[in-house]
Amino acid sequence: MSLPNADRVRTDRVHEASHGLSQSVHPCHTADVILKKQPRHASRGEWLIVVGASTGGTEALKEFLMMMPADSPPILITQHMPEMFTRSFASRLDVLCRIRVKEAGQGDVVRSGWAYIAPGHSHLMLGYSGGNYTCDLSQGPAVNRHRPSVDVLFRSAANVAGRYALGVILTGMGKDGAAGMLEMKEAGAVNFAQNESTCVVFGMPKEAIALGGVDEVLPLREIAPRILHWLGQHRTTS
Repeated sequence: MSLPNADRVRTDRVHEASHGLSQSVHPCHTADVILKKQPRHASRGEWLIVVGASTGGTEALKEFLMMMPADSPPILITQHMPEMFTRSFASRLDVLCRIRVKEAGQGDVVRSGWAYIAPGHSHLMLGYSGGNYTCDLSQGPAVNRHRPSVDVLFRSAANVAGRYALGVILTGMGKDGAAGMLEMKEAGAVNFAQNESTCVVFGMPKEAIALGGVDEVLPLREIAPRILHWLGQHRTTS
């Protein structure tokens, strides 16, 4: 099954238009305007996955999430997308996937078997409260000319989850996510990037690879199986 082609094309066109507009409207802030680089790793060692994507990401995310089992570690996702599309996009994926999928809400407790997609109006961050991972939202300034920004999500994962985070960067234009992925690696996370031949646009993975934040570069269809294999090897040894 796939997302309706007309909806996918319309979403991509609106995204491209909004991306062009954002380039001229927003200054290029770093994640520092939203949260500081300040590792304060959560006391519980629970694995989670954080994913960033942009142009071409709607189909890439669908393929990635459809391979994840119902008992998958929680997944937090930032996809560059206008806010009028994120809730319906999450709802469509929820129908297609074994894992549950929703648009993230402020204070949502992050649970295994669920994926949380950043709403188009806010940055999504991993938080920690009451012994649980949570979703935190911010309507602060755009980062790398995007809100939501992948760098913001990845920095929050580095700060909160450290070595218990697995990072994934998929097809997309620009460099959003590269700096945050390096911060994740420096905090002990393991990171994966989509390879050039399976990307619609190789910009974001290419920048993350060049900066040194990526551990493995794989075709899209091999990323989810590789993560599941990696988790199977390391869950019992951590």
